[in-house]
Amino acid sequence: MTDPAAAGAYPQGIKLGVDVGTVRVGVAVCDRDSILATPYKTLDRNAKKNSDIRVIVNLVEELGAVQVIVGLPRTMKGEERSSAEMARDYALLLAAELAARALEVPVNLVDERLSSVTAHRNLHEAGMSSRNHRKVVDQVAAAGILQHAIDMQKARGADVGSRVTPPAPSVDLGGSGQDSSVRAATGDTARSSDNGRQQ
Repeated sequence: MTDPAAAGAYPQGIKLGVDVGTVRVGVAVCDRDSILATPYKTLDRNAKKNSDIRVIVNLVEELGAVQVIVGLPRTMKGEERSSAEMARDYALLLAAELAARALEVPVNLVDERLSSVTAHRNLHEAGMSSRNHRKVVDQVAAAGILQHAIDMQKARGADVGSRVTPPAPSVDLGGSGQDSSVRAATGDTARSSDNGRQQ
């Protein structure tokens, strides 16, 4: 199968956007023509059982999504800190779970500077009280991340962000090798989340 990124093209179809936080994970989805990204749902982050990872992969299967875009929070200077490390670890977990289910769906990390700030501002302008922002701000931020990515893909005629490569599968058919890869990434996520952003 040809790698879309290597071919200079990008996947066409339904895509998911993901905004990763230490407490919550926002999910957004776009239409089959990749015109409009819309908020979908907010998940509780479960760094021990990774149940939220499985929910997202289930959604990929249900919708027939062709790509997952994960926001990579950088500082205004372009630096990466603990929250960016957390997003990278999360994207790796997603890629590993997709690979474990034999789903050839690419996971890309895309710069998401100010996505949460913009989401809060948009909700305020829409007349929603600050007290109610918490319920939906993560999925609104995810929609912003996804919209930015699909707009850039169309403008450039090429894929955007950096492709996440899942760990090589183990020969152990029982899945213990896969579990150890995911466990290592989960440990990194837990450590980085200590100082990660709260959403």
